[in-house]
Amino acid sequence: MTHAVKNISSTDTLTAAKGHARVLLAAGGTGGHVYPAIAIADALKQSRDEMSFLFVGTKDRMEWKTVPRYGYEIKSVWISGFHRRLTIQNALFPLKLVISLIQSLFILMRFRPDVVVACGGFASGPIGWVAGKMGIPIVLQEQNSFPGVTNRLLAKKASIIFTAFEDAEKHFPAEKVRLLGNPVRQTLQQKDRNEARTVFQFDQDAAVLLILGGSGGAKALNDIMEKEIFVLHNELGLSIIWQCGEKYLSNLKQRLDLAKYPNVRLMAFIDDMPTAYGAADLVVTRAGAGTCSELMNIGKPGILVPSPNVAGNHQEKNARSLTKEGGAQVLKEENIDNEFTQQIKELIFDTEKLETMSEAMKSIAKPNAARNIAKEILTLTEGPKG
Repeated sequence: MTHAVKNISSTDTLTAAKGHARVLLAAGGTGGHVYPAIAIADALKQSRDEMSFLFVGTKDRMEWKTVPRYGYEIKSVWISGFHRRLTIQNALFPLKLVISLIQSLFILMRFRPDVVVACGGFASGPIGWVAGKMGIPIVLQEQNSFPGVTNRLLAKKASIIFTAFEDAEKHFPAEKVRLLGNPVRQTLQQKDRNEARTVFQFDQDAAVLLILGGSGGAKALNDIMEKEIFVLHNELGLSIIWQCGEKYLSNLKQRLDLAKYPNVRLMAFIDDMPTAYGAADLVVTRAGAGTCSELMNIGKPGILVPSPNVAGNHQEKNARSLTKEGGAQVLKEENIDNEFTQQIKELIFDTEKLETMSEAMKSIAKPNAARNIAKEILTLTEGPKG
């Protein structure tokens, strides 16, 4: 594998000799892209003292607030997604792409990374493409069983491609693929069950249901929760943590009289996931790769409701992988009206079944994914020897 030789000053040469490495991480759009990138940066930081990091994302997505909260600097490019229908955003896409490529060039020239880590999302495209043209080593981290379009386009230029599901390998050059799992934040350790329930002001003996709609919320989950909340809360006696997404929160609060449901905690987004996971007996969630990896690593049983509106139906493939091992159950969105409450009722009170599912989740986890990925990335930052 060859790396391009960059023009560096004597000061830069001295820094490199001391082992200083510069890593740029491009990720954005959803937590499924952003949190693995943060986990990789954290693992790299622990592996070597002399390192500099820069994230690249977009200003109007979650990474803009999330990345600085974890102590990393972030720069933005203007790129956005391409909609399937005719929209003003689509008309602007060519302009956004050109400007984002120029912005990427300036970011790369100024930061001068030794390696670019592309974790998917809009920002990975222009940064990865320009880095490839500049001869900067690129590694990809693909979270899903069916790769996103950005990573598929960048695969030809990548030095290493890290995957989490075996199904992803057939979409990439096999010699570049490393099946190491999805990196999970080190801070994601469940809080003690009793302590977590105290934080949420739940009865210690209550059965606790956690509903996760992803960083943007999931309409299908919100709709069925609104329909079934009386049965779940009042008839089954569940305590409920319900993450609905920012755009749904105000309308749900208006339509629901939450005073009637004292053991429901409705929120747009959950910052403290260790406490939410620690309190929960059962999680009902979309089947994004990040969430699936978190459930595996903490051993939390789940009912997975794959989104039907994703490329290659990759969420259902993610969900089937966990179900095959006995760690989760799949609930297809088309069946949600008839099966949602019944599946929850059958599982959440069956402590023996939940324990079996928990052990199955742990058995397929790759808890050292971030550390192993970091080790391989560091080999690209070492530069020429001798």
